[in-house]
Amino acid sequence: MLVKQTVSAATTSAGHSTRSAPAKDRPGKPVPRIAEILAVVSILANYGRHLAQTLEQRAVGRGFATIARFFGTVALDTILAHLHRGLMRTIALQRMLTARAGRGRDLQILAPRASREPPAKNPETEAEAGSAAPEELTPEWMAAAQAADLRAGERLVRRIAANEPLTLDNLPRMAVIEAEVLRSSIGRTIAAICRDFGLSASLCDGTFWNRLYESIHLYRGNLGGLVLDLKRREQRFNKEEWKHPGLELAEETRAGVRRVLGFFVGEEPADPFEVMEAPGAGVAAVATGPP
Repeated sequence: MLVKQTVSAATTSAGHSTRSAPAKDRPGKPVPRIAEILAVVSILANYGRHLAQTLEQRAVGRGFATIARFFGTVALDTILAHLHRGLMRTIALQRMLTARAGRGRDLQILAPRASREPPAKNPETEAEAGSAAPEELTPEWMAAAQAADLRAGERLVRRIAANEPLTLDNLPRMAVIEAEVLRSSIGRTIAAICRDFGLSASLCDGTFWNRLYESIHLYRGNLGGLVLDLKRREQRFNKEEWKHPGLELAEETRAGVRRVLGFFVGEEPADPFEVMEAPGAGVAAVATGPP
């Protein structure tokens, strides 16, 4: 009897010993690179929201050309549409980076893609392969041909849409933006956000522009392409400036940019049009905008 009780107790004890302890939450791995990119994107998002909220006031204030030239137009609908798309891109990028950080997967700095030249074409081989189709049109070959035509058609639609002026009516859906962010490099997405916000180095704090440069350059973005696009917008804006005789020239100095914008991107946004309380006065004084 004593033996049976001992065996039973040992069995019960063994059963308890095999029961695993409750799993503890493991601390996530540090993701310093993602944290740095998220900080940069947060600053961009704050600037985009601030500019969208103050756009109408800035359009009637002095120095609007300082901002509008980097959009290539003074049309508020077009500028506002770009700001909305840029904000959608910041949201999609933040979501993607946050989800990646939650899995403990930090970003990797990859070597720039080497430019690959297409192989030389053999005219005779091209002529023979140009009509390369099976003697019998099999279902597999037909399906592959239809899929290739569909992809070519989609590329054509995207190319046409990219050349159309962006408006609030033809803004892409959020699902389209999220898919674009997922298939693009981090640097390319950040450069696209800068294009949508009309963000030039002349509007940025020097330290933040350096951080922006690294965020684009180290993660396979094209900073040179961004600068060139903004320069083209400036040229287009200068050609159309005569249509707006009341528009003052853009500020070129750092002091002038600060007067117009109220801050440099990378600093805390300051609204030069907000209602401010005059020092030592009991009434509020309304700011008239940049002098």
